[in-house]
Amino acid sequence: MRVKLPKETLLQILDREHDTAEVISDEIVDSSRWSNHYELIFKLDDKFYRTSYSVGATESQDEGPWEYEEGEIDCTLVEPREVTVIKYVAVKPEAPIVGGTNA
Repeated sequence: MRVKLPKETLLQILDREHDTAEVISDEIVDSSRWSNHYELIFKLDDKFYRTSYSVGATESQDEGPWEYEEGEIDCTLVEPREVTVIKYVAVKPEAPIVGGTNA
């Protein structure tokens, strides 16, 4: 479900200046030549929301969060859910076989 929130409210949340909102996650999810793209997840009024924004990738790129957006910003209502993830990790080598080699 999508909701629209005022740009000013989202800037306060991002700057941790909003009285009742809590930033859950604020991570870079992609980058381009000129911008870093972020995903912001926050809690507001006992509900969780996700939105995205971008900022300039270098000090020469003058781009702030939602700089080119007017008025209200699209946010998606989300919920926390436990997810199992499989990762592949290196196997510790076994002790060498006496008189032979490990393949």
